[in-house]
Amino acid sequence: MRAPRSKRGRKGLGLTAVVVPAPWLGGPHLGRFMLGGRAYTCAVGRSGVTSRKREGDGATPRASMQVLAGYYRAERVQARQSFWQRIKPSDGWCDAPFTPAYNRSVALPWPVSHETLTRDNGLYDHIVVLDWNITSRRQGLGSAIFAHHARFRNGTMQPTEGCVALAPETMRKIAPLWPCIGKVVVR
Repeated sequence: MRAPRSKRGRKGLGLTAVVVPAPWLGGPHLGRFMLGGRAYTCAVGRSGVTSRKREGDGATPRASMQVLAGYYRAERVQARQSFWQRIKPSDGWCDAPFTPAYNRSVALPWPVSHETLTRDNGLYDHIVVLDWNITSRRQGLGSAIFAHHARFRNGTMQPTEGCVALAPETMRKIAPLWPCIGKVVVR
């Protein structure tokens, strides 16, 4: 897996996606993902949205985050643009805050705390890396914020650990638009 590109690596991308909390949809973890005049239901962190993001708080940061990179599981979903990079079985993401690889892609096996990107549950069939605590990392502000597939239980979208999650069919539908999205703003 190639490392996410810096903000300067994705010039000229004009679309902005906006995430707005919408607890009336069924809980503090639900919101609306607005893109190109359309609104889609999304999930945010179990603690809702916060301006004071901290490691492990289960909240999604209220922030404007550049879109850095997109990854996909080739055996499960299609992705045609060069924006999307194929996830390999050896791909992981370090989430150990006091290590040099914190908030970076790593090759598995990895000796400290990390996520395996080839998950059996399909949550990471598409991953869009947002620039939260990546280009300017600070311990304690929380690990990476991804946009990824949502988890459902009994037909209800479940909260994330702080990421933004969309229904798999929504993520597949907007996958061709991600290369045009310059940032995601969470309000």
